[in-house]
Amino acid sequence: MKLTDLKNIFHTELDAIYGKEEVQSFFFILTQAYYKYNRLDLALDPSFAITKEEQEPIFIALDLLKKHKPIQYIIGETEFYGLPFKVDKHTLIPRPETEELVQLIIDCHSEQSEEYQFSILDIGTGTGCIAISLAKNIENAKVYALDVSKEALKKAKQNAELNKINIDFIEADILKNCHSALDAQSTFDIIVSNPPYVRNLEKKQMHDNVLKNEPHLALFVNDDNPLVFYKAITQFAVNNLKPNGELYFEINEYLGQEMIQLLVDNGFDKIELRQDLFGKDRMIKGIKN
Repeated sequence: MKLTDLKNIFHTELDAIYGKEEVQSFFFILTQAYYKYNRLDLALDPSFAITKEEQEPIFIALDLLKKHKPIQYIIGETEFYGLPFKVDKHTLIPRPETEELVQLIIDCHSEQSEEYQFSILDIGTGTGCIAISLAKNIENAKVYALDVSKEALKKAKQNAELNKINIDFIEADILKNCHSALDAQSTFDIIVSNPPYVRNLEKKQMHDNVLKNEPHLALFVNDDNPLVFYKAITQFAVNNLKPNGELYFEINEYLGQEMIQLLVDNGFDKIELRQDLFGKDRMIKGIKN
């Protein structure tokens, strides 16, 4: 079968679900992953064909897309901050908004002394995307990454190896006393987290490809205590940040003012609430007094 014919099948089966442009993107992500054949290759050689045996994985992918399986889980990988990351059902798929959080931290330390080794802790690391991206881009950074999920940490370790970065991974629950797990490094220059922050009442706003596939443990919090992770991490930061240490969060777009108050109540200074590219309150930074 010619790839051009296969592309037409994808549009016929999926355009009503995803729209033409996204289906086109899916198709070429799959051809690159399975056949090392991209959009330009097909334009230059529209007669390119694959055997019946070679068709099997892409038709399986087509069926999974019809069931709203995220393309990243189908091929088992994605890109974040220009780096490759493996993903699976135990990890959230990294979002562009989180790249903005990473960029904010990098921008704040672009002119630091090369002699000073920054210590950074990423809480709720998931795929390791924040920790690994910071380690890649901040000179002399010593990075630690914590998660409660053994399966997520396994994937994060694979991603550190994939990107040739040394990270100290810690299995611990930030909602419980995890100080003993951090005995090797008790204070940090930077603590960053993108914890669960979607309230159950917001589930109706989410698409099925997220609700039916991504780990709810890493997504949702109870409506009556939506800042549960932020409170625990902020208190941990009070005790474990160095003087003038920095706390960074990705946040729920509807809870920006509550987050400002949380940091104020815990003695943080120079608090900055930042918007993402869509104009939504998405990042907050505070300095420990």
